[in-house]
Amino acid sequence: MKTFKPKVPGFLVGIKIVIVNMLKTLSPFHSKPNVNYPFEKEKVAPRARGVIALDQEACTSCMLCARQCPDWCIYIEGHKELQPPSKPGGRQRSRAVLDRFDIDYALCMYCGICVEVCPFDALFWTPEYEYSEFNMGDMLHNKERLDDWLKTVPDTEGLES
Repeated sequence: MKTFKPKVPGFLVGIKIVIVNMLKTLSPFHSKPNVNYPFEKEKVAPRARGVIALDQEACTSCMLCARQCPDWCIYIEGHKELQPPSKPGGRQRSRAVLDRFDIDYALCMYCGICVEVCPFDALFWTPEYEYSEFNMGDMLHNKERLDDWLKTVPDTEGLES
């Protein structure tokens, strides 16, 4: 024998779902999915991609990152200087000196190719995400500003044995 189920209009089912979820969020045991941003900072994942930091000492201005960047948002200039010989009677060596290293974050799409392609580990991801500007021209970060971000790079975990 079939039982008779009266049909409930669809909007009543929707209202029931809204009320149930509203009561759940009012519960003191409910975890809040959002944070009140300017007053509370969100905890990001340890390996989050925020801004790119530069280690000026490690950079040799080889321009691999600038050539591989699909957005062409990295600008590098450098020159070579002769270094004195390390031993008496040795010959002078040339060393590349970084003059300019800029990243235009207004163009960057945060793909990470520059970080991966750098053979000297001069570029790093930092979890910092608060670098918005009112002026579009201020999104061009120079090497000093990129070097300041280096302090926020998390320590890398050791390799598994």
